[in-house]
Order: sequence, then structure tokens, then C-alpha cells
Amino acid sequence: MSRRIPRRKGLIIAATGRPPESGDSVMKQRLWAFFGVAMIGAGILLLLASPATIPASALVPYNHDLANGEKIFNAGGCSSCHAAPAKGKACDDPKSGNRLDLAGGRCLRTDFGTFYAPNISPDRKSGIGAWSELEFVNAMLRGVSPSGEHYYPAFPYASYEHMTLSDVRDLKAYLDTLPAVQSKNIPHELSFPYSIRWGLGFWKLLYLDGKTFKPDPTKSDEINRGAYLVQGPGHCGECHTPRDSFGGMIADKALSGAPAPEGKGRVPNITPREGRFGDWSLLDIAYALKSGFTPDFDVLGGTMTKVQENMARLGDEDRRAIAAYLKSIPAIESTQVKTPAEK
Repeated sequence: MSRRIPRRKGLIIAATGRPPESGDSVMKQRLWAFFGVAMIGAGILLLLASPATIPASALVPYNHDLANGEKIFNAGGCSSCHAAPAKGKACDDPKSGNRLDLAGGRCLRTDFGTFYAPNISPDRKSGIGAWSELEFVNAMLRGVSPSGEHYYPAFPYASYEHMTLSDVRDLKAYLDTLPAVQSKNIPHELSFPYSIRWGLGFWKLLYLDGKTFKPDPTKSDEINRGAYLVQGPGHCGECHTPRDSFGGMIADKALSGAPAPEGKGRVPNITPREGRFGDWSLLDIAYALKSGFTPDFDVLGGTMTKVQENMARLGDEDRRAIAAYLKSIPAIESTQVKTPAEK
């Protein structure tokens, strides 16, 4: 009959070279492993959310075209947001002072909070006069500030990213010729979690593709020009396209109408569906953009008034191109997409 020999600590040490691990020791090892994995995950998230920028090598020597810069300025409606409200008027009043005094201060009240347009005059202290051309390019095409922070997409870089580098450079050259106006920029008023800019890196991963507009070889030059103006500098989709709960434009509902960004009323469907805008001819659309008068003898009102005033400063060929493009896209029925505040 064999005897059971009791296991002794010393025998285990001799066999393994180390003492047995206690429950506390195992728990500590697991905690350290967890923290290690968490740190690696945080690093990956930080990398993914970091601002992506255009390198200086992309800016090759270039002769700027100020006339084209002015055209892009008007197509983009820069003064509509960045010209200061008229003296004595509220920040959201559509009336402004000198349209070329880009002192900022106009506000946009949304479900996410209130955004204030900054000073983009050539003032070196409060405007963008001290910005390099590369810093301006990265603001427009990547939504990144000179300090390396993400801009909020109330600044429509989700559309501007499709602009050509030459148009953006010409725009900067034109802006530098305008009056320098000193005025203090007003911080945005946003609640948590929208106040955290770092999270915008993930928003960009979802909604930006970083691609410059490419003409469709199956379409005419006129339609491609109109598509570029609508999708890029004109940023028409920013108001006319419905958005999801995170504020991203719903691509398959492009230009089919949406709740007004300010929260009052709706922005109309401008796809060529039957009835209303769909019944307008190419010439009707071009003439409305030039004169402000619709085919049924009404006038373009609301926030479209400022848009129309800017479009009136373009050439007939550009207005016709916009009209041709809008007549060429698929008709999409309007859907009542609710804003976050309505859900």
C-alpha cells in the first residue's frame, strides 16, 4: 500500500524554479495585460482620428488667377456666411454690411449648437492674413486648422474637398486682396459631446473621401462644369441634401430636400422630379439664378436670396452649366428625414 507524499513548497520551487503564483499575482498580470491592450487600442484610435493634411510638396510653383479666385468666391457664397451682420442686427439676421468686409460673427443655430462664422479677412491678427497658402489649402480641402485641429463641418469642407487645388489657391490669392478687418472671433456654443473636436476625426472617416472632382466622360463639358460647381464650391448639397443623426449628408438622397439647417422650414427638392422644380426648364433655372424670379412670377426668398445674389455674379455659361447638371441628375422623391431634435 503506497503512501501519499505531501507536496511541499520547496519541492515545487525545485521543480519549476519559481514559487507558485497566488491569485493576486494572476489578477495583477491580467490587469496589466488589459491596460496594455487598452493603450494599444487608444493609440490606434488616436491615429485614426488624427487630422490628415496635404503636404507642402503638393503646392508646385503656380501663377495665381485673381479673376478665377473672384469667381470661386462668388460661387462659394463666402460673403453670405463671413460678411458681418448689418450694424444693429442679430447674428442670424440675413442682412449684412459690406459684402467684402469678411469680419465674421454671423451665427448658425443648429440641433448640435450654435456655430459662429470666423473672420476670413486678410487681417493678420484676427483674420487669415497670416496664414500660409498651405494652411488655407488644408482648411478648405481637409477641414484642418493651422494649429492642427479639426474644423466643424458647419464649415462645408465636405463639399470643398472636391475642389481643384488651383481653384483653392486662386481663392486664397483673391481673399488676400480684400479689406483687412479686425474683429474678435466668437467661440462656438456646443454641448457635450459635440464640443469634443477630437471625435470629428471619426466623422471625417465616415463622410469624407478626400477626392477631387473627376469629370464624367459620358457627360458633356457643360454638365461636368455644372456638377463641379454644385458639388464643390457651390456646396448646394449642404442645404438641399438630408442628413443622418450624425450630421452627415445622405448620399443616395442628394439634393432631394431637407430640413433647413437653422431648424425652421425645409429646403426644397431640386432634383428633376415631376411638379414644382422638376417642371422648370434649363433656361428657367438659369434665369432664376440670374434674376431671382421663378417661372411662376414668384421670387427666390429666405436664405436662397443670398445664394441667388452670388450666382448672379457668375457668367451666363456657369449658371447654364448648373442648370444643365440639375436637369441631368436622377429624380428623387422627397423624404421627411427628421432632425435629431425632432426624433
